[in-house]
Amino acid sequence: MKNNVLPVQTSPGAAYLVEHLAGVALTKSGAKFDPAADQWVFEDDLSRISLDFTKLPGLSAELLLSAKATLRWYAENRSSAHLENLFTRLQHFARAIAKNGQVIDSIAATDILNYQSGLDTSTSWYVGTLAGLLRKWHGLGYGGVGADALLLLKQLRLKGNTKGVAVLTMDPLDGPYTHIEVEGLQTALNSAYAGGQLKAAEYVLAWLYLLLGQRNKQYAALKVCDAQVKRDTDGNLSYSVMVPSAKKGTANARDRMVERPLIEQFGAMLVEYAQSVRALFEGVLADAGQAPLFPSGRVRQSVNGFEFHRTADDLGQLLKRSLENLQVRSERTGKVINVTARRFRRTIGTRAAEEGHGPLVIAGLLDHADTQHVGVYTANSPAIIERIDRAIAMDMAPLAQAFAGTVMNGSADGATSTNRIIDLRIDRSGKAMGKCGQEGYCGFAAPVACYTCRNFEAWVDGPHEAVLTYLLARREQLLKLGDKRMASVNDRTILAVAAVIQCCNATRHLENQAGG
Repeated sequence: MKNNVLPVQTSPGAAYLVEHLAGVALTKSGAKFDPAADQWVFEDDLSRISLDFTKLPGLSAELLLSAKATLRWYAENRSSAHLENLFTRLQHFARAIAKNGQVIDSIAATDILNYQSGLDTSTSWYVGTLAGLLRKWHGLGYGGVGADALLLLKQLRLKGNTKGVAVLTMDPLDGPYTHIEVEGLQTALNSAYAGGQLKAAEYVLAWLYLLLGQRNKQYAALKVCDAQVKRDTDGNLSYSVMVPSAKKGTANARDRMVERPLIEQFGAMLVEYAQSVRALFEGVLADAGQAPLFPSGRVRQSVNGFEFHRTADDLGQLLKRSLENLQVRSERTGKVINVTARRFRRTIGTRAAEEGHGPLVIAGLLDHADTQHVGVYTANSPAIIERIDRAIAMDMAPLAQAFAGTVMNGSADGATSTNRIIDLRIDRSGKAMGKCGQEGYCGFAAPVACYTCRNFEAWVDGPHEAVLTYLLARREQLLKLGDKRMASVNDRTILAVAAVIQCCNATRHLENQAGG
């Protein structure tokens, strides 16, 4: 640990602070910056950091110098994410002081109390983070934190950041995705990639979030050598990806790697994609296996071998842009699903709890150092809808927009026996639900898989009510057996069938009006 503690605990003057801030400083991972500058801008491993000290109103010039000196210590000894968080909290505090129109030379107890009184239950934890900064500020010997402020911080009961609210409440914007939302994202993702609307990098990245739910920084640190394929003694292939743990306190995001197994279909594609990226870096890097799995379009002036990597923020934005462009709607809000990396993490944790896994397993899946923050998943009620009847299905169908095909009038288009969709288990008359518009073999089970497929052409006179009745009855049977997970498998299909029924009713209504 680097030691910038002053030799004595007396407050230095501005001249000393100016001299102390002169020269070049190095972050914990080796990035350079000018601590005397009004803006600290540097790229530290997989993060792009920008701190603007001109946006700290209410602090005198000398107090601002003390703040820089304190934050320099954090830059040199702690992670860039922690540094950025502390600056944000200090900025919020400074703006609250500036509202009173005063410029202060020292932070007093009254400033902290006034600041605390302006916070609500969701932001009250800000004081706790600020308190840690102010204690270190004083401990380093820099002036600006009054004795009364330190005494107050010892007496206050400081709250930490509230954990797990979005998970416990199943928040439709920030909480875990429902099964219907996940299936909608998966279906749209596959369809968009097959239709050429998504690049391979976007498709692979999205599926990694869906399957593993890791942090942006972990995906940003991936290299092509992390895509693994192994052959056992019987010749069977298995696939996995070595995911950087990116633990707090480590100098490099790849100091610790964790192997995550992958399903064969996706694993094979990941390896193929990694090989294509490797080929792009042959001759560019001494070892093309060290190329980033998701390369940036520019060379970053970075350290520790991440020169061609995207930043964690860039990768998070790529995920958000790629999936939100698919316009998948939530059955809960009726709006396009809000996409964030954190929601995929929360979904993975929630699904693991639904399947009966304990805190240790969930902590391992989410790459937590301990189990103190995973109890929220085991305490949470699952995101599976207990009961869906016809009325509920009809109400939810317009919001979910699960039906991806088209509605047509009868079989007048000359459908053949090979592409008509018929299921005698559902309708004994042998009447067709519609036809498949795809030329060629389909490995999915008709008619259940058809209603969420874009190639399905549903017929207005098809027995769709019978399909809905069949699926609802099957769901009820599985619920009585106590298998909620299996009961929910066809929930999105149920909503799609309900949507087809509504479309057919609307079409017949218009035809009757035209005929009348």
